[in-house]
Amino acid sequence: MVVGTIIGASIFVQPSEVTSQVHSVGGVLLVWFLAGILTLIGSLVCAELASTFTRTGGVYVYLTEAFHPALGFLWGWAMLLTMHSGIIAAIATVFARYAGNFVPLASWGSKAVAIAVILVLSAVNYVGVRQGSRLQSLFTAGKMVAVAAIVALGFALGGRVPEHFVGSASGSDSLGGFLLAMAAGLFAYGGWHMVTYSSEETVEPAKTIPRALLIGTLVVTATYMAMTAVYLYVMPLDKVAASTRVAADLADTLLGSGGAGAVSAIVMFSTFGGLAGIILAGPRVYYAMAQDGLLFKWFAELHPRHGTPHRAIVLQAVWSSLLVATGTFRALFTRVVYTEWIFFALMAIGLIVLRRRKGTTREYSIPLYPVAPILFIVSSLAIVVNTLTSNPRDSVIGLGLVLMGLPIYFLWVKRPQRLPDEPYIRHPEP
Repeated sequence: MVVGTIIGASIFVQPSEVTSQVHSVGGVLLVWFLAGILTLIGSLVCAELASTFTRTGGVYVYLTEAFHPALGFLWGWAMLLTMHSGIIAAIATVFARYAGNFVPLASWGSKAVAIAVILVLSAVNYVGVRQGSRLQSLFTAGKMVAVAAIVALGFALGGRVPEHFVGSASGSDSLGGFLLAMAAGLFAYGGWHMVTYSSEETVEPAKTIPRALLIGTLVVTATYMAMTAVYLYVMPLDKVAASTRVAADLADTLLGSGGAGAVSAIVMFSTFGGLAGIILAGPRVYYAMAQDGLLFKWFAELHPRHGTPHRAIVLQAVWSSLLVATGTFRALFTRVVYTEWIFFALMAIGLIVLRRRKGTTREYSIPLYPVAPILFIVSSLAIVVNTLTSNPRDSVIGLGLVLMGLPIYFLWVKRPQRLPDEPYIRHPEP
């Protein structure tokens, strides 16, 4: 689930975002490596918290336990508003865009395909977490085979290219550009924390989730480094920076015009598998919030046969589909996505707070404590500050949309509610 959720469409398009900010081959590879290391540290922070709190909900639970329910609510609010729903809409739109390479689609047709894939995958997850996870496992295995083939063919056939690892003809690296490239790289690594959302549906979560986060993040980092290396081995850095479909351009360079169709199929395959995991994860947070009385208790009910948070799944599917239909996900998501790093920094601060709190136990401890979480906190806040200074208007609007959840929280908690009596997650019958 970790590998399948992280590797979606980004590695097939996102390298251009990184290379447009960094102008040397070594700098580009360093960005991907450091982004992987930072993701690994964040994963290990998450792993320790997951071994302490095995309740479904992930980051929502950790922020609530370490600080205050209002902070957990803000995370869930931002997720539902756009951070999670928006990424579902964005990836589904990428799937539809590449589908248009095989069947010509008008604007409305592309939206219809994106909404259809959201509804199909939501229906799979509606009938059971096993079905959803098996589907994702199948597609993850397929995409890893495809990535391995791209890397092998790239280095095998790329020897015909006269020059390799050619840097940019103009421009020089700067700290601001490097941080913007890091933000773009970290977006491609996004989703590592989602495996914690379904803790109570995981066998031995206190052991399984830390192991999954560690191994999964290392696999993704190696995959991204290999893919970036083969792009830069075959194409000059300036061409990679200018490309909006870098994997397809790689195929065109190696195989001629017919290669782009094969890569389009791989991107569709990869986005479908990544979307399956993201759609599986989100409703567990909304379900946990409803259990705590922070959403309508209606969303805290489990399906009597499938044992899934079916109403939360429907809520996510409907809202994500509306974001696709209206096209508003682009404006919302690009403004709000950076704010998740504020929450990640707070999550790492929360780990330090919980370490000092008496009575908390854990089955896993992050290595190099407290250096590792402090490094993660500083790096996360540096990304946030750099985003605010480089694009203050949109960043402030996005932060305002998130903070708008605070008055909603305080109004909500004042209304009388009766919490459901059933446990957070009930395993379906085998």
